Amino acid sequence: MLRDTIKSATVTSMKAGDKDRTATLRLIGAKIKDRDIELRTSSKDIDDEAMVIEVLQKMAKQRRESITMFEDGGRTELAEKERAELAVIEEYLPQQMDEAATMAAIEAVKTDLGAEGPKDMGKVMAELKSRHGAQLDMSKASALVKAALT
Repeated sequence: MLRDTIKSATVTSMKAGDKDRTATLRLIGAKIKDRDIELRTSSKDIDDEAMVIEVLQKMAKQRRESITMFEDGGRTELAEKERAELAVIEEYLPQQMDEAATMAAIEAVKTDLGAEGPKDMGKVMAELKSRHGAQLDMSKASALVKAALT
């Protein structure tokens, strides 16, 4: 399980004395625990592996946005710190689909649903997320779906 892999990686990095990696792994663990607490009061029953991947994807997205903002603001040292954190987070995310595979998935969903225009975008996005949610960057997929449906 991904949760256990992250816990053991945290212990390994602590023993190795890698402070930056340990800090990032602890941050991941804390975010997962926060999400666990949120879900305790929720009536939804969500798969643990999917929840951990969702947390990692959200963290990765936040890091990418921060990198862009820091670079625009001329704060390269902070952008480098965010890049290092992003690299650790991405180690635990499933392999992302490339653009060609994403387009193929979009076309398959379009065909299956009979989607023709922009009004069908919500249905296509929902189906894409259910089929390939862990392997897709949904923000990039959204732009590709919009282009495919116009």
